[in-house]
Amino acid sequence: MTDLDVAAERREAMPNRQMICLLTASLGALTGFYLLVPVVPLYAATGGAGDTGAGLATGVMMAATVLMELAVPAVLGRCGYRLSIAAGLLLLGAPSAVLAVSPALPLVLAACAVRGAGLGIIVVAGPALVAELVPSRRRGEALGVYGVAVGVPAVAALPLGLWLSEQLGYGFVFTAGAVVSLGTLATVIGLPSARGRVEQHRGVLGGLRDGGLARPTMIFAAVTLAAGILLTFLPLAVPAASRGTASLALLAQASTMPLARWLAGRYGDRRDPGRLLLPAVLAAAAGTAGLAWPHDPWITIAAAALFGAGFGAAQNVTLTLMFQRTSRSRFGQVSALWNLAYDGGMGVGAVGFGLVAGLAGYPAGFLLTAAVLLAALVPTWTDRRITGGATHE
Repeated sequence: MTDLDVAAERREAMPNRQMICLLTASLGALTGFYLLVPVVPLYAATGGAGDTGAGLATGVMMAATVLMELAVPAVLGRCGYRLSIAAGLLLLGAPSAVLAVSPALPLVLAACAVRGAGLGIIVVAGPALVAELVPSRRRGEALGVYGVAVGVPAVAALPLGLWLSEQLGYGFVFTAGAVVSLGTLATVIGLPSARGRVEQHRGVLGGLRDGGLARPTMIFAAVTLAAGILLTFLPLAVPAASRGTASLALLAQASTMPLARWLAGRYGDRRDPGRLLLPAVLAAAAGTAGLAWPHDPWITIAAAALFGAGFGAAQNVTLTLMFQRTSRSRFGQVSALWNLAYDGGMGVGAVGFGLVAGLAGYPAGFLLTAAVLLAALVPTWTDRRITGGATHE
């Protein structure tokens, strides 16, 4: 019996020691990440790269994240959770300080690529380890608690990074991101050293052959496409004299997201998480449509908050459903597949919107994104009709 089995059987209460170490490491990693999310595109755009450069900064980082996520299940099987998460923290933190050297686009994109690889390790290993550490009957809530831990950095660091860049400059933000990520390396000592359980004959993308996994993946990818657009372009969409509105809107989105993710987990453990999928997608679509009025601060803030609630609920519901529908030996694959939808959607959204906004403007781009989310209601309804909450343990 591995230490993962012991943890799952003996630790009914949350959080336990290993969970605390995981939450702390994730908190540091995501704080360093979110501090730079709205700042790097702005840094690239004002450095001469424009909207296209801003989109590429996010898109390259997400592309590197996606590529790493494809390999993470195998990495977990070979290196274990402890070494893998330590490597993720190093890759996230070290390149952040390099960004202060120059806003030249090649340097920015190179740093973003390395950071993206680190992010890929953290975001796949974290949920997979949560699912290993807790009993299945408490998995939704545990994933909700994890969601709050990784959402707190978004609440504080997204608007804080933007504000600090205005007050103290880009260099300060980049250094702070490096210090925060690298400063939590000591916590990995408390993580289990056990290797992730991997079905060696299954690739990550092989999960798409399973309709019960493919449908939540597609639905979540549509929602994350809108998330990548909001995080990258909202600071650019609002009038230059009203950048404070963007900070407040990002704060509203980041505040409602972890709360909705936690509440969705509590609801799902006690009832059926599948019931929340349709309302989550509708909330995200309505919030995205509201961003088509970036000159109205109240509409922009309310729309971002509504999108955050839908996004947070969709995160918990889709991941919980996917874990329910598979065996423990495929947890790494499921986590990687879900994160591929997360980061791939964000990257595609950022790059695609950068091209659309240059031609049609920000309001039309936001309305087009809302239409994409409404189209995702079709697989949402189909999933509910076919599965009705089927599980596999």
